[in-house]
Amino acid sequence: MHTWKMWAICTALAAYLPEEQALRQACLSCDATQSCNCSFMGLDFIPPGLTGKITVLNLAHNRIKVIRTHDLQKAVNLRTLLLQSNQISSIDEDSFGSQGKLELLDLSNNSLAHLSPVWFGPLFSLQHLRIQGNSYSDLGESSPFSSLRNLSSLHLGNPQFSIIRQGNFEGIVFLNTLRIDGDNLSQYEPGSLKSIRKINHMIISIRRIDVFSAVIRDLLHSAIWLDVRKLAFSVPEKIQLLRIMSSSFAKKISLKQCLFTDATVPEIVSILEGMPKLMEVEMKDCTLLGTGKWYKQIHANQSQSLRILTIENLSIEEFYLFTDLQSVLDLLSLFRKVTVENTKVFLVPCKLSQHLLSLEYLDLSANLLGDQSLEHSACQGAWPSLQTLNLSQNSLSDLKMTGKSLFHLRNLNLLDISENNFGEIPDMCEWPENLKYLNLSSTQIPKLTTCIPSTLEVLDVSANNLQDFGLQLPFLKELYLTKNHLKTLPEATDIPNLVAMSISRNKLNSFSKEELTVRGAQVGSVQLSLMECHRSLLVSLICTLVFLFILILVVVGYKYRAVWYMRMTWAWLQAKRKPKRAPTKDICYDAFVSYSENDSNWVENIMVQQLEQACPPFRLCLHKRDFVPGKWIVDNIIDSIEKSHKTLFVLSEHFVQSEWCKYELDFSHFRLFDENNDVAILILLEPIQSQAIPKRFCKLRKIMNTKTYLEWPPDEEQQQMFWENLKAALKS
Repeated sequence: MHTWKMWAICTALAAYLPEEQALRQACLSCDATQSCNCSFMGLDFIPPGLTGKITVLNLAHNRIKVIRTHDLQKAVNLRTLLLQSNQISSIDEDSFGSQGKLELLDLSNNSLAHLSPVWFGPLFSLQHLRIQGNSYSDLGESSPFSSLRNLSSLHLGNPQFSIIRQGNFEGIVFLNTLRIDGDNLSQYEPGSLKSIRKINHMIISIRRIDVFSAVIRDLLHSAIWLDVRKLAFSVPEKIQLLRIMSSSFAKKISLKQCLFTDATVPEIVSILEGMPKLMEVEMKDCTLLGTGKWYKQIHANQSQSLRILTIENLSIEEFYLFTDLQSVLDLLSLFRKVTVENTKVFLVPCKLSQHLLSLEYLDLSANLLGDQSLEHSACQGAWPSLQTLNLSQNSLSDLKMTGKSLFHLRNLNLLDISENNFGEIPDMCEWPENLKYLNLSSTQIPKLTTCIPSTLEVLDVSANNLQDFGLQLPFLKELYLTKNHLKTLPEATDIPNLVAMSISRNKLNSFSKEELTVRGAQVGSVQLSLMECHRSLLVSLICTLVFLFILILVVVGYKYRAVWYMRMTWAWLQAKRKPKRAPTKDICYDAFVSYSENDSNWVENIMVQQLEQACPPFRLCLHKRDFVPGKWIVDNIIDSIEKSHKTLFVLSEHFVQSEWCKYELDFSHFRLFDENNDVAILILLEPIQSQAIPKRFCKLRKIMNTKTYLEWPPDEEQQQMFWENLKAALKS
């Protein structure tokens, strides 16, 4: 019985392990949390070996074309499946049959030409579905989402998407986010979205006002935040189709990448004013064709709910001709928060500022306000309730004038004038009496003076050119001094109530414990890098380590003759780069003889006599006799080989043990193989097995396997034939 159990376990393991191995081969990025990142791997299919352990599978940006029935069958615990940016055009009907726990499915940017309700049927836990960027033109005759009761966010649409039918969203009751990319949406059947009772964030990219109007009718009571993109409000007659929006219960309207004209602005404002629950209007990356000379008077209903206006990156081509906006003065009195960022605002008309009676927050960052225009914009009676003002990234240059312009703002407690260009600042300035927070970072200030108000609780002067900090700020709690040139900490007695201070990226060399003590109370925590705390010590330590490293290199190099090997490498490279064949006039020898000193008796007393006393005689180059005295031996070897017609290698056990013989073999090897000729002649003085040749003599192995060599015969009768063959080889 036990045997059968063991057999069953082994069989299961044998089947399981190859699957996991196959997965690891296809996707090497599975971590301990059972998350597998297989994106950007050029996969043509979903890798085999998926198991029930995996909870997150990322297969994005591959070349997968088909999802088959068995591909995901064993991945029963998947929570996230990312398949975006593949080439998927076909999905088997029961491909997701095992994914009952799946919460996020991304099929965006593929090639799906249709959507099947059968795909999503088993996905009863699905919360997020992304199917945008495919090639389907509609959602089918019925709802592909009818079984997705837990769906929270849905993103659909593509350039080919043209029609939404009644019933396409049946089964969906609530959505946190619904995004429809309908740039080319041309037909919308009334009631298609009415089945959804509540949509917290409705994002729709659309170009036709008539289709948008039909969509809005179904969203009057369900959409809380209406986010409209790429719609052109350019034809006044068509704007009348949007009158239905006045009955919408939406609390926020976002208009992004939209187009407006002077002729349509009054109608749009009138529609928005009529929305009973609208609290916030947002315009981002929009374009206004006009100068504010609206042809129809705007009648202000003074919406009792609208409180927030945000305008970012509004493009007005003729912004310098824009009028004073007197026609909208009555609309603005109830706004509490206004942001007009990066819109080329160079002036806020005084009358307009005076009508902003309830304004508490004003952001005019990244505009063109200068000192004079700020004085006019913040005229007497302007912004009486203002508490927060952001004037960063403008064209302010006079800090004294800036303070004077804002002096009458009794409620102002936070002022951000960072990223202006103040430079030198005066000794005395006037500031609002309740100012608590001042941001002067990145304003090119070289030195702080008593112009800085003493009432501050938070001061940011980071990223300036400060050499020291000598201000007395008795109420200061937070001080930001990063990216300056401070060499010492501020005096603790000057800022007795300080709670937090940021001083990173300065020139502090050291500081004492006493400097971090304020009236006997030590700072609770200090977070400084090692460089800032012990700069001198750290620099000394680095220099010591560098010196030790260089010293070790010198010692090791001396011990292992590194300089000699470097010279050898240089000579080797030079030999490699020299011309393959020396000119005939430079050939001085018939052969250069490479041999071991242990074989010198045979070479010098037998071979030399036979060859140099032959008729005609052969000229041989021997290192003992012909090398130039005082010249580096490697240069002698290279020159002798180049000046010789052939190279004779006298092979023996002693030869393969000689380092110099190896170098001679290496240098001659260039000629042997580059010229593809027989410049090398091998004489086997004694039998050598090729297996016995050391690995460092790999070239000798190669030559012996490809070239014919002469063996020295012990029999005297055969030696005459040996000399005849050698002479013939030298003459060839």
